[in-house]
Amino acid sequence: MGKRLLILTAGMGAGHDAVAGELARRLTPRDVEVSVLDVLDLVPLRLGHGLRHTYELSIRTAPWLYEATYRAFFVSPRPPPASPLTALIADRLERRVRELPPDAVVSTFHLAAQAAGRLRQQHRLDAPSIVLVTDFAVHRMWLHPGNDRYLCPDERVARAVAERMGRPATGHAPVVRPEFLRTDDGGRLRAAIGARPGERVVLISAGAWGVGRVIETAEGLAASGRYLPVVMCGRNQRLRARVLREGIGHALGWRDDMADLMAGAYALIDNAAGMTCREAFACGLPVVSYRPIPGHGRDGAQAMARDGLSSFAGSPAELVEALDRLQDETTRRARKIRRLFDAVPAEKVIGAALG
Repeated sequence: MGKRLLILTAGMGAGHDAVAGELARRLTPRDVEVSVLDVLDLVPLRLGHGLRHTYELSIRTAPWLYEATYRAFFVSPRPPPASPLTALIADRLERRVRELPPDAVVSTFHLAAQAAGRLRQQHRLDAPSIVLVTDFAVHRMWLHPGNDRYLCPDERVARAVAERMGRPATGHAPVVRPEFLRTDDGGRLRAAIGARPGERVVLISAGAWGVGRVIETAEGLAASGRYLPVVMCGRNQRLRARVLREGIGHALGWRDDMADLMAGAYALIDNAAGMTCREAFACGLPVVSYRPIPGHGRDGAQAMARDGLSSFAGSPAELVEALDRLQDETTRRARKIRRLFDAVPAEKVIGAALG
């Protein structure tokens, strides 16, 4: 009889779901019955949808508010207080695991990690609970003493988590789809935007929701005359229409062929330090963080830069300078990134937990 794995995620953008989906793809052939559950769907009266909408709205229109919330509740050195929302999700999650008991639970979102840890600590979950951290900067909401093991972005973070929580923690290789690890000639991107030979195409990521000050970023790159900006607008059709209307660069909507597009680019400018960065690393595409979204976005971007995985630009002039320097830094940075992908695969650790 095969094992059952329950993967907990949350539709906050697309990154957490992407990790959950790729984990499910990797483990299903191993005679593992995988279920993926969005913990926001456990919140009654569509309040989970409201929470998602509130977060997206704050990132779009009041980033200072999210920054204040993040600093107050996410990065304090103290353990996070028990919240009614976590308790509610944990109660509903308990019903789910009693109906279909899993052999292991994996959380790819911090709220899920809190709920699963709570159940485990209170002996209401018999299966081991593993947290797969998807942020480069690990804040306290990822950490709960009830969880059994942590899979972290790298070994440095893993050592800090193990010391803080007294639980096993290891670095793991980025969980990206296999097409990002394959080489491509890059022709699809250049054909899609009509790039001329020799033009250096720079992708500007705005995430699945199309957020951040990417219009200003594209304007600065276009004004430099050295780079051709392409704004990846996600599902934000208004943003795409504005970029095209103002003629400040090319704009693409949601795409399922990002690996092919990245293969044709000179660099990626990112503002969230999330899944798109890991995909770029897999493709060998240099990353420059610029005007990151507040909270975990800024902390993650700074953590990547400290580890030598990316560059961090603080002004339009620094952004152009960072892009100019990329060719000289490519070899050194590639070695650091290769170490990320040489780490233990997450599915190997999870498979061991399944027994």
